[in-house]
Amino acid sequence: MMALRQAPFSRGARPFQAAAPRPIRMISCDAASLQFIKGVNEPTIPEVRLTRSRTGANGTATFIFENPSIFQASGEMGDITGLFLVDDEGVLSTTDVKAKFINGKPQAIEAKYQMRSQFEWDRFMRFMDRFAEDNGLGFEKN
Repeated sequence: MMALRQAPFSRGARPFQAAAPRPIRMISCDAASLQFIKGVNEPTIPEVRLTRSRTGANGTATFIFENPSIFQASGEMGDITGLFLVDDEGVLSTTDVKAKFINGKPQAIEAKYQMRSQFEWDRFMRFMDRFAEDNGLGFEKN
């Protein structure tokens, strides 16, 4: 398992990790955030794994949220409709979101964001730079 590092995010291909979840807060345009319900920030910091083709034309970001706060709040605030990556440039989104259950109780959410061009990869990396900076995350290459 990886340890949280207090270092600036850099480009590469492996997981991010962070500390315990914080309470849910409403959207703020000043910070990069992840949302399962539009307008409601998810305070749980996911592990993020990046893969990229050798040509650089395609890539995938896999977000793994262990015990996200949205499990406690989703009934009151609405349904999970996807994963939204929100920052000052706009919104990136994916509907490839799956919940993992143990003994009938939700334990984790896994979301995959596909990048099909160099432009999409660069835009995603700008979001991750902002998200890492806003949340005190570091990057560790495996």
